[in-house]
Amino acid sequence: MHDLLIGRLEHAGLLSDPERQALHTLTLRPRAVAARTDIDAGGEPHSVQLILSGIACRYKIWSGGTRRIISLILPGDLCDGHLPIPYTLGNMVGALTPCTVADIPRQTMADLIETYPRIARTLWWMTLVKLNVAQEWLASTSRGAEKHLALVFCELLVRLQARGLADENSFEFGLSQPDLADVIGVSQVHINRVVQSLRSSGLIVWSHRRLTIPDVARLKAFAEFDPGYLHFGEGQLSSISPER
Repeated sequence: MHDLLIGRLEHAGLLSDPERQALHTLTLRPRAVAARTDIDAGGEPHSVQLILSGIACRYKIWSGGTRRIISLILPGDLCDGHLPIPYTLGNMVGALTPCTVADIPRQTMADLIETYPRIARTLWWMTLVKLNVAQEWLASTSRGAEKHLALVFCELLVRLQARGLADENSFEFGLSQPDLADVIGVSQVHINRVVQSLRSSGLIVWSHRRLTIPDVARLKAFAEFDPGYLHFGEGQLSSISPER
């Protein structure tokens, strides 16, 4: 469990041995969360949630009952970003598939950040990447639903590959079409047309809860997907000396 978080943080640059050891001492309280259940329901009231398995999301429910998925949260991601203090975003975090979630005491995170400033910087980096993803999704809404969904699929492939959870062109995918409709902001009727269009074009194969991309380069070209906004493998913090 600890290695999953450490691996995620080290996308920003290698941590020192003392920093890794400090992360290994975190108290993680894993629990199962059923699909279609809010992550914070039944969790520790003063904790930060780490996704260990499954796919979760941050979402907003409008007054008419319409849901909009704002972001997808994958294994290794913290639900609350980098802040060790409680704050309100006006939206919720829920499990889209069955998830395993670890509750980390919020005060423990605060102490860790205070003691190891570079860990604080890596958590900031994770938050800035989330902002980049949100901006990419927002910009993509003007390009048509097929290209927007294709971009989401390309992004998921790259993000899951970085965590060892996808092979070269496929990954387990337990989301539903209504979930995807709420990701790209279209109706459930329209999302069926969008998925069928990508299927009939040979860009995706979605069967038995697995998404396969027959030609990854072709889908990336169609989506105009540039993985640079995910900032993987750049070692942004690698030049910062370990804190003593």
